[in-house]
Amino acid sequence: MVEKGIKIKIRHRDAVRLNFSKILLYAAMIGLACIMALPLVYVLGTAFKPIDELLKFPPVFFVKKPTLSNFSQLFLALDSSTVPFLRYLFNSVLVTALAVLGTIVVATMGGYAMSKLTVPFSKVLFTLVIIAMTFPGNVIQIPLYMIIKWLGLYNTYAALIVPKIAGAYGMFLMKQFCDQLPKPLLEAARIDGAGEFSIYMKIALPFLRPAWATLLVFTFTACWNDGAASLIYISDQSLRLLPVMLTAISENTNLARAGALAAASFIIMAPSLIIFILQQRRVMATMAHSGIK
Repeated sequence: MVEKGIKIKIRHRDAVRLNFSKILLYAAMIGLACIMALPLVYVLGTAFKPIDELLKFPPVFFVKKPTLSNFSQLFLALDSSTVPFLRYLFNSVLVTALAVLGTIVVATMGGYAMSKLTVPFSKVLFTLVIIAMTFPGNVIQIPLYMIIKWLGLYNTYAALIVPKIAGAYGMFLMKQFCDQLPKPLLEAARIDGAGEFSIYMKIALPFLRPAWATLLVFTFTACWNDGAASLIYISDQSLRLLPVMLTAISENTNLARAGALAAASFIIMAPSLIIFILQQRRVMATMAHSGIK
């Protein structure tokens, strides 16, 4: 039986045969992708709109006369406020970078230890990790607040960093991925005289690259967009993060600051989008090979 369709040759490789159903499927997927991209395109365009286009009714979707005045207003005009914009930006960059680094180190070490080393009560610990994943974040807010106060971390950067580091999801993901690491490879390295830390650095970490790249994306997004934690655990306004600043601007926005609000929204959205695009292949590989749907 001969399949009807369009036969396309690409660089002398295997022919790609497209029938009507495949063309329809691809067209539908491209259409859905364009619809999902519309909010991103609108935020991008709004950040570069001059004030007359921002206030125009009905609203203009695409920017006609792009300008950087919104960003200059955000960085310069808001510097005259009690806490300048650059301070919020510094806080978010510092907290997110340390939280991402700490999460990757703790999760990869913990997952490797539970999977490949003889750790007392490792099965019990892994069961506790799974149980911890069943609790929503709102349930642990009060106990976490009490622990932070007891440790003396309240109103410090550590209150925003430490709770993010020992996440149950990261430990679970790394342990499941480490289970696929061949034991003969580790035994051969030990016979050759490699220590456990050397095996972790030279064998486990490269093998876990798709997994920790995925964890990097999730942790970065969670920390960068987390404004609630800085409202709960921080009372000093100068230690709070960008989402708090965005909320404050949106609540007190006048016509003169509409452009600054649009620019701030773009700055908060852009890093997460860039990180995901850069790590997209590794994220997809992790979802395919770790048993996570």
